[in-house]
Amino acid sequence: MNWLEYENKAYDEGFLTVCGIDEAGRGPLAGPVYAAAVILPKGHIVEGVNDSKKIFEKKRELLFDKIISECVCYSVGVATEQEIDELNILQATFLAMRRAVDGLIVKPDIALIDGNKKPGLDIAQWDIVKGDSKSASIAAASIIAKVSRDRYMLEMSEKYPEYQFEKHKGYGTKLHYEMIEKYGVSPIHRKTFLKKILNNE
Repeated sequence: MNWLEYENKAYDEGFLTVCGIDEAGRGPLAGPVYAAAVILPKGHIVEGVNDSKKIFEKKRELLFDKIISECVCYSVGVATEQEIDELNILQATFLAMRRAVDGLIVKPDIALIDGNKKPGLDIAQWDIVKGDSKSASIAAASIIAKVSRDRYMLEMSEKYPEYQFEKHKGYGTKLHYEMIEKYGVSPIHRKTFLKKILNNE
């Protein structure tokens, strides 16, 4: 497969700086949603990069450092659990993506975005379904976003050890639901994701 198909298409159309964007953490019951924007050097693929969901955690950690050392620049944007509850998860994800792009020290003129919707950037945007398995830039962003969020959830596991966030990273596993039932809802839980539980209290 051609990992640079979309990047090359953008360059062919006259764009000069391409960034890939992806998110991590749309599905969990707790914690923020993260987005990353990554600009790779023209024609460059970080060896070993793939959709973050297809890579083991230890390899993701190694690739995280590799991407940071080989990219032109990267940025991580976050939308909090409060913002998720206020806006809804889709709009909060878009907010995190916009923050990620705003944080780049090099301004891109086009963004390749994983998914089928555009986050409302002030630059050209191409949404690419399953982009994290088609574009080198998006795949790199998927790893940066995933590792950044996982590290945050590990910090939260120390703050709220009873929920065992280190095991499920906030996703709705059987263990996580059992801990919520036992200890109630923590300050970092997404209230709109737990309406049934909260309504039963």
